[in-house]
Formats: sequence, C-alpha cells, structure tokens
Amino acid sequence: MTALTDSVFLRAARGEEVSHTPVWFMRQAGRSLPEYLKVREGIGMLESCMDPDLVTEITLQPVRRYGVDAAIFFSDIVLPLKAVGVDLDIKAGIGPVVANPVRTLADVEAIPDLTPEHVGFITQAVRNLVGELGGTPLIGFAGAPFTVASYLVEGGPSKEHAKTKAMMFGAPEVWDALMRKIAGIASAYLKVQVDAGASAIQLFDSWAGALTPEDYRTAVMPHSQRVLTEAGELGVPRIHFGVGTSNLLTLMGEAGADVVGVDWRTPLSEAIGKVGDRGVQGNLDPTLVFAPTEVMLERAAQVIEAGRAAKGHIFNLGHGVIPSTNPDQLKRLTDFVHSYA
Repeated sequence: MTALTDSVFLRAARGEEVSHTPVWFMRQAGRSLPEYLKVREGIGMLESCMDPDLVTEITLQPVRRYGVDAAIFFSDIVLPLKAVGVDLDIKAGIGPVVANPVRTLADVEAIPDLTPEHVGFITQAVRNLVGELGGTPLIGFAGAPFTVASYLVEGGPSKEHAKTKAMMFGAPEVWDALMRKIAGIASAYLKVQVDAGASAIQLFDSWAGALTPEDYRTAVMPHSQRVLTEAGELGVPRIHFGVGTSNLLTLMGEAGADVVGVDWRTPLSEAIGKVGDRGVQGNLDPTLVFAPTEVMLERAAQVIEAGRAAKGHIFNLGHGVIPSTNPDQLKRLTDFVHSYA
C-alpha cells in the first residue's frame, strides 16, 4: 500500500517534485456517475450527506472508477448550517433554500456555533474513508464565508447577490457579525474533518467572482483568511477556489492558500503570475469532455504544460463535473494526465 507521504497530490500541493501531474475532479463524487445515481435513488441530498455509510460509498466511487489521485469528501457547503439547526433544504434543480433568510443582528446571533457533537456523522464518515483509501488522500472542504453568507441572506441561489451586497454595503455591522459567525463554523467544520483524518482542505468561494477586488479585500478576505489561517494550524495543504475570480486570484492566494484553484476563464499561464509563490489547481473547461476525445486531450496537454511553470500544479477541471458528463471521458482524461510525460 502506498503511504500518504508519497502521494503525488500532497507533494504537488506542497510544491515538491512529482513523478506525474496529480489529478482529481471537483464534483467527481456524484452527479454524473450511474452508481451514484443508483445509491442516491429516493434519498434527499442532505439526508445522503448525514449517512456515514452512504458518504463513504459515494466518496469512494470515483476513486474506484477513475483512479484519481485524491478523494473529495462527499457533502455540501450548507451542511454545517443544517447541522447547527438552520432551517434549510436542498431542492432539486434549485439548490439550497433557507426558510428564514438572515436580515438582522438577532438573526445572526440565533445561529449556534458548530461543535464536533453537531457533526458526529462527519467524523465517522471521514474515519471510514481514511481506512478504505489507504494511500489516496482525502480532501475535506467547507464553503467560504461570502458564498455561504449569500445563501443565508438571499434565501437561495442568486445571480446578482443584490440582497447580500445590500447588507455588505448598508449594514456593515450585521455583515461583519454574519461573516464572523460563518468563518467560525467553517473553521470548526474543517477541524473536525482534519482531526478525523482528512489530508488536505479546499475552501470553496463559488460566488466570490461577484465582487470587486476592493470589496473582496475589505469585507470578505479577512474572514476567508481566518478560516485558512486556522486550517493552516492543522498542518494540511489548503486549496482556495472561486468561480469567475480572475481579478481576485492574487488576493485569494494572499488570504492564506497553498494552492489557488483557477476556473477555466483564466489561462493558467496568466494565473500563475498572479498567485505568487503558490501552487495552482485546474483548469480544463468542463465542457471539453463533450468534445471529441482528441480535442479534449490536446487541450489537457496545454493545461499540463502551462502548469509546469507553477510552484506546484494539480490538474482539475475549471469547475465541477457537469451532470451529463460521460464517465468514460473522465477515465480517459485521468489516464492521459497520469501518462503525460
């Protein structure tokens, strides 16, 4: 069995020499896999995330099928909120929906802080996985404060984030309290995962691309920085990823990441110059898996070549796996990245 210390994923995340470019895929654990759809049949998303046996099985499925270099813990960024008692659900075709959106300081204060007791099922699932994965690292994750705040304030997914920004600009004391609350929950949640055996963490700031650099730097970055700093004290590599964040990549690195995730809109060669002395992760356009295989692989080769200039490079898509993706294409892509000299 390969020891975790030999993991190419962890070596690349630390900026060490690797035998090949490591690869894993965001949203690899689910959505496009027939075996995932089968085990999830009739079971709600959050219900699935709270069943340690189901989480273990779903997290392992892409590792078995593709032979990727890391597993990503199967969960959802709003799960910690559900665990502490926030009234929310994940509606099919919509996403997270919050029954009572946050508007006031009292609303923020009503959200309990997260303790390990809230998420015993997470500890159990991570321990199960570490036992099964052997030399394959497990990536724990949490939603970054801005993205989670957006769900809480908007009451669900939003394209404009108008209510979120209205609070940020117009009620800064409520905004600051909410961001502190979420940062505390995210930090505690990541600690639970690492304490149980996760070898790296990723902080997902899916909606940070809605912000200007100045608004990110003053109203958001300090809170992400807190989460990443506290995660750093756990001694594991930290990946920080956002969508549409070309204008924020330098700041997202400065917030405390060891590796900055880059979406497909920014060429990796350009991103490497922005993130400083850090690794990069990404960034093949997720739609390229629908192109002819030779086109997909040609573009993958370009990503790998560009990644050579970085302190470390972890191959990934520039966002999550699209649900209608053919898993055989991801297998071909994984094999190609592994064999690329």
